[in-house]
Amino acid sequence: MSSEEGKLLAGRFNFHIDEWPLGDLFSSSGPLSEVVIAEDQATQQSQRFGFITFTNPEWASDAMRALNGESLDGCQIRGDHAGGNHRDRYDN
Repeated sequence: MSSEEGKLLAGRFNFHIDEWPLGDLFSSSGPLSEVVIAEDQATQQSQRFGFITFTNPEWASDAMRALNGESLDGCQIRGDHAGGNHRDRYDN
């Protein structure tokens, strides 16, 4: 089983959200092994999406169903399984 199976992409959150509140929201579905916020290399500013990796892929699927559309600091979070072109899915 690859770690990619348990990895989600979450996006459309506020620029100031860091790993802690994003991880806190998703950890309600199961233990996490990693939370990473994508940053612009030049400015170090959040690109408003990140990756959440669960220790068990089933928890990732459960989290995606339960948390897709949930609000985090006033923004509606959109989630999907990681893979493909992330920027195209979460710009806006």
